[in-house]
Amino acid sequence: MKAEETKLLKFLNSPKQFVIPIYQRTYSWTLKECEQLWKDISKAGKDDSVVGHFIGSIVYVEKGLYQVSAVPSLLVIDGQQRLTTISLLLSALCNNSNGNKLEISPEKISGYFLLNEKEEGDLKYKLILTKSDKDTFFKIIENRELNKNDSRRLKENYEYFLEKISNSDLNEIYKGISKLIVIDVSLDRSRDNPQLIFESLNSTGLELTQADLIRNYVLMGLPKEEQEKLYADFWQPMEKNFGYTGYSELFDSFMRDYLTIKTGKIPNIKDVYSAFKLYEQGFNNINELVEDIYKFSEYFVRIALEKEEDEVLRQIFSDINTLKVDVSYPFILQVYQDYKNNKISKQALSEILRYIESYVFRRTVCNIPTNSLNKTFATLYKQIKKEDYLESFKAVMLSQDSYRRFPGDEEFKEHFVIKDVYNFRNTNYLLRKLENFDRKEFVDVNDYTIEHILPQNKNLSSEWRKELGESWKEVQEKFLHTIGNLTLTGYNSELSDRPFKEKRDMKGGFADSPIRLNSFLAKLEHWNNEEILKRANSIAKLAVAVWVYPDLGVEILEKYKVKEKAEYSLGDYAFLGEGAPMQPLFSSLRKRILNLGSDVKEEFRKLYIAYKSGTNFVDVIPKKSKLDLTLNLEFKEINDPKNFCTDITGKGKWGNGDIRVSFNKLEDIDYVMFLVKQAYTKISEQE
Repeated sequence: MKAEETKLLKFLNSPKQFVIPIYQRTYSWTLKECEQLWKDISKAGKDDSVVGHFIGSIVYVEKGLYQVSAVPSLLVIDGQQRLTTISLLLSALCNNSNGNKLEISPEKISGYFLLNEKEEGDLKYKLILTKSDKDTFFKIIENRELNKNDSRRLKENYEYFLEKISNSDLNEIYKGISKLIVIDVSLDRSRDNPQLIFESLNSTGLELTQADLIRNYVLMGLPKEEQEKLYADFWQPMEKNFGYTGYSELFDSFMRDYLTIKTGKIPNIKDVYSAFKLYEQGFNNINELVEDIYKFSEYFVRIALEKEEDEVLRQIFSDINTLKVDVSYPFILQVYQDYKNNKISKQALSEILRYIESYVFRRTVCNIPTNSLNKTFATLYKQIKKEDYLESFKAVMLSQDSYRRFPGDEEFKEHFVIKDVYNFRNTNYLLRKLENFDRKEFVDVNDYTIEHILPQNKNLSSEWRKELGESWKEVQEKFLHTIGNLTLTGYNSELSDRPFKEKRDMKGGFADSPIRLNSFLAKLEHWNNEEILKRANSIAKLAVAVWVYPDLGVEILEKYKVKEKAEYSLGDYAFLGEGAPMQPLFSSLRKRILNLGSDVKEEFRKLYIAYKSGTNFVDVIPKKSKLDLTLNLEFKEINDPKNFCTDITGKGKWGNGDIRVSFNKLEDIDYVMFLVKQAYTKISEQE
């Protein structure tokens, strides 16, 4: 590797061609980055005391992939955003039409810094961008007319520079550009590892996403021909399916789900790239891996972006996405794959998806914490018996207990009638589902507004106070935003705070409404706490039919119950019995672990005691003269300044995880709990 500081214009002023490889992201600087660059250049141009302004490094492969010729082609590893943006600015200087005079001619700027003038074809350009940006960039350099189909980022930024130049001293701007300094970093593929260097760069500009890093990692090490084929066959179609503008964020989420499916572990969204590298090491054929990723990405797009062709399935995906339960995607992706491979019918898939929707919605209504859902869905698929697919799925869902439970009809109705659904995140979804259940003529609730039958006005009219009785304030406070007091109307302003009978009988009122939710109100004479509760209970009965519970019956459910292994207790551990040396130490440790949170559960196994928050975070193996702890973390994740931890990755062990901690002194318990808390935090908060 050779690295030296140099002026940017000097760096550009020689026959060479910078090629942006296909695995690099497209040009992505926004007006924000261009504005900052413009300010830096303007300041440097006006201030004679500024000798130079550093803008980062340009890193490229000098040898190995491309043959050396009269115009050497240099593969850019880092710096495309800066090179492209400076080229846009130089093009704007050349192409400006405001009549300002430059001390250097536009022809010289173009000939020195933008073109290899004596070359033909693509070789005449000093910078070759990726396919989606290439033609637009050439148009800009050659001052050809742009249109709506050209690359938006390039077009916007170029036009921004043209506008700034129209009100600026061009010689000052050129002077500022001439002060720009870069680090010229030349790599030799036969001796340098571009991927490692790429990962360690800390240059200015936009931070690379996990998607960028994964794409570069997959394609960078391949010969040029393989890069182009793999990109054309799989990666570019995948980017197109995701949508280029939202590709990175979506791809990061998708890859986390993909790795969850393949590894059984849920990587942190910021560590997807690291998790991918570990997973990729088990593959000899990178093409097979990329093809598999592409296949699952197609499923993901149909689900998450609702691009499913089947109208029924697309609507179900839309409902699930409205509830924002993307943690269910690892499970749904696998079930959807089985559907595409004809292992289950569309009807079975639809039922499973509707049960997922019901499971999530019922839990939300019942105020059950959602932090366990990712773990529930990450392990759900493995529990299904494929020979009895739908039935076993229902059995697994019904077997969830405690904070993972599927709320039954009575629990759901009890919470449903009293919940503040007006300030509920999914109010429109809730009303849409209720209104359109078992209805062929779809009602778009977005065409209506939510109506409080009992008005929101704190200063209720005398008619309403008489209607509600002496406790009108308490009634209003208790029932105002509940489902019993809410409906849909197209006459919200007309209904206003009118008395109930006027709301009922007026044009567009409850008795003159096509909305089914208003049918209960059409013949009522009064609206008070009793009627509100009656209507709430009536709607709650409808709700249990909309968000259905997977009732199997006792006999069928019994068939799927996991046969309990032999039960153990503390008395079964010889080294923890009364008078045993480690018994007091374990008793203290046990109390501290159980106090970490209400979600911590203790399970006695044959050889160790497990402590779980959804899954095991620490397992304690009692020994005669010490306690061994297995922490469910990778060794690289632990913060252990006292070096208590031993790496047991890949070794035979009891318990779950890659870290062993041994201790036998009470004075060490605070530090041991410091280590245990790290495993607990990761498992309990893992997303």
